Amino acid sequence: MNHDLRVEPKSFLIGLIGEGIAASLSPAIHEEEARRLGVSYVYRRIDLAELGRDTTALPALVKSLEDAGFDGFNVTYPCKQAIIGLLDELSDDAKALGAVNTVVLRNGRRIGHNTDWSGFYRSFRQGLPADVATERVALIGSGGAGCAVGHAAMKLGTRELRVFDVDADRAQRLADDLQERFPGTRVVRANDIREAMNNVDGVIHATPTGMTKLPGMPIPAELLRSSMWVADVVYFPIETELIRTARAAGCRTLNGGGMAVYQAVDAFQIYTGITPNPDRMLDHFRSLLSS
Repeated sequence: MNHDLRVEPKSFLIGLIGEGIAASLSPAIHEEEARRLGVSYVYRRIDLAELGRDTTALPALVKSLEDAGFDGFNVTYPCKQAIIGLLDELSDDAKALGAVNTVVLRNGRRIGHNTDWSGFYRSFRQGLPADVATERVALIGSGGAGCAVGHAAMKLGTRELRVFDVDADRAQRLADDLQERFPGTRVVRANDIREAMNNVDGVIHATPTGMTKLPGMPIPAELLRSSMWVADVVYFPIETELIRTARAAGCRTLNGGGMAVYQAVDAFQIYTGITPNPDRMLDHFRSLLSS
């Protein structure tokens, strides 16, 4: 009788914590790529809105994921900064940005990463012409997403970044942090959105406004000029009112889809140690949107 033991390949149980994420495409993106790679992979949503909870529930939620044997979880609005105090360790990127979107649970430790900034960087390089000017850029929003895309903007060659947020103190903190991290550039807090967008090459929108659950225009339409590019981090819906209005004004536009996919590419690799196929993941994402 053959008593050889068969060792099953590693399986992965991943979560997503956020508010109003019932329509998130992250589970489908992660699980389909895992299926194509022959990896057992389950990705579950934990929606604060459905649970009737807010970020004060994070300690209990994270503990429950650990107890259930999760290998890690993504975090989205409004948890990207609130999660940091619950973690044991931060990657260099997460530490620099002060925001986390990817958490690994391993050997009793919670390790935070940030793949948002690299996701936006890759999306920008892929989705806008190589010759777009990035000298002067307006950043609208200074929360977790704003921290990431602000960092990406500086990496893309921005020399002057104007940060606007309705929370002026938070905008000032981000401006100061980026200024320290990128000496030789100019990073300032704008007093209002008009000041932020005056004579800029492009604008990055990084607030939840425009999401299906928070419809609307985060930027007055009259401030959009055909000479500027407009990038949105919101991807559900993929065609936000901002992107639609900017395109009608003659602006070059970048929707949030590329960032959503490329941050997932990097997160998948962090969780599994396996390099996924970015083009295949992007194609699958697009097929989900059109179905």
